Amino acid sequence: MASGRLFSLFLRRSGPRANDLGKMTLPELIVAYATYPTILLYAVLFAASVAGAAWLGAFAQPWRALLTVAVTIALFPFAEYVLHRYVLHARWLYKSPLTADLWRRIHYDHHQDPNRLDVLFGSPSNTLPAIVLLSLPIGLLLGGWGMALVSTATAFVLFAVYEFCHCVQHLTYTPKSRWLRAIKKNHMAHHFHNETGNFGITTNIVDHLAGSFYSSAEQRPRSPTTYNLGYDEAEAARYPWVAQRSGPARARPGAR
Repeated sequence: MASGRLFSLFLRRSGPRANDLGKMTLPELIVAYATYPTILLYAVLFAASVAGAAWLGAFAQPWRALLTVAVTIALFPFAEYVLHRYVLHARWLYKSPLTADLWRRIHYDHHQDPNRLDVLFGSPSNTLPAIVLLSLPIGLLLGGWGMALVSTATAFVLFAVYEFCHCVQHLTYTPKSRWLRAIKKNHMAHHFHNETGNFGITTNIVDHLAGSFYSSAEQRPRSPTTYNLGYDEAEAARYPWVAQRSGPARARPGAR
């Protein structure tokens, strides 16, 4: 994949620590994030969307444009939750050779090694269609193509924030912000205690609404599938396509 080759070149330029969030400092993460090719791509597409919206006259209706931004922001946590819970954690994806590699790239490899920066960041071939397809209809409903580009521009900013929050959650760093500390704690529980809850990355509002939030280990049993998402040796024998690319499925150390 072209984006993967580009990121490999980026890592070689950035030094041996650039791929491991467990060994990076916050300043190193900020530099890596700000120079990461996909984040730069989002910045370019944000600027292009704003320019297109202006050309179409969207900002001649400032209140409608503000409403579009507000609705996009309000709906983002729901999109984040639905995609994480029902797509990234969907086991049916690994059961077909057509979607197995997609599932491996978008989430399985991340749960196998949560500190790897090269799999934490989404590939543009996967993220861009989701960003555009989820944001364009919002603007179209609120005011046509100009507002559609306003919504898309907002979504690029939100997704860039999402990626940064996700990086911080896997960084060996205690945030000063109470909000960042809370979402980091809850996301670490998702990765290392029980992956069937705490699906929100930037907020757990939808987890509360959907009943999937837990704040302490006592509220949910420890899961043996946080690392392999249920893709164990038995599943790999039946559906070998992920194992062929990633190696043997790994369970939580000490899990039965």
